[in-house]
Amino acid sequence: MPSSISADRCPVLDPTLLGRPVHLLPQFAARLREALGAAMRLPARHRYWDAFDVDELEFTRAPSQEPLRWLEVEYGFGRASVAFERPLLLALLDWRYGRTATPAAGRDLSERVTATEERLALMLTRQLAEVLAGRVLAGLAALGETAPMRELVPVAASAPPAGSWAIRLVLRAHGGERGTVWFALDQALTSAILRGLLPPRRAQGGPAAEPLATRLAVRLEARLASKEMTLAALFDLKPGDVIPFSLGRADVLLDENRLFTAAVAEHKGKLCLTSFEDTD
Repeated sequence: MPSSISADRCPVLDPTLLGRPVHLLPQFAARLREALGAAMRLPARHRYWDAFDVDELEFTRAPSQEPLRWLEVEYGFGRASVAFERPLLLALLDWRYGRTATPAAGRDLSERVTATEERLALMLTRQLAEVLAGRVLAGLAALGETAPMRELVPVAASAPPAGSWAIRLVLRAHGGERGTVWFALDQALTSAILRGLLPPRRAQGGPAAEPLATRLAVRLEARLASKEMTLAALFDLKPGDVIPFSLGRADVLLDENRLFTAAVAEHKGKLCLTSFEDTD
């Protein structure tokens, strides 16, 4: 997988995922971005998200240096670890309780994490995780597949392994401030996303196309007879002269390479080849 994949960037191939539909991940990113935007506008969620819009969404590497508090969600078909940048979470907390959000630059991030802040992180993690699950299940359902789904209960988790793949979601407040939410994906969840992007025929295990042997056209030539003669005899030929031939088995050639010999027969006024034999 490339270092980052979004709906408007060209990915760079990762040799470890060759053969997987990584090139279709921008489509998933675009659909997830649309689904998140729609979910944030639901009436029941206005008090959480109404002051924020989805600004960016891309597949990238999970952060390894930032001090983030991670919450893990178990889907049944994979796991996602979710983390909010704290200035964004505090801005969401201000909006939820009707306060004016303090700009990120003016925040004291050393202030104690309150129980209210932790409850809000659990609530918002579950809401976002539900949207991600919906998009993954929709992709699988389009292939006629189902996946087990558990009740989403976020629990505290350690940071994801270094190099893990993640979805980076950037939210923009109406005042212009931006913050990031991370979805770190485990291998099973990444595989479910990629499987949901397969064309239906490939995902069902059927052939992607007719076998190569039935699609590849080759040109065969038949050498019916050959005769050796001297150059003098060739130059002595005149119109009306007849060159006698004895018609035996013909050579069947592919690009001047003899593959078979065949008997020459007549059928309805046409010469045909029959009784093929390998030349080996």
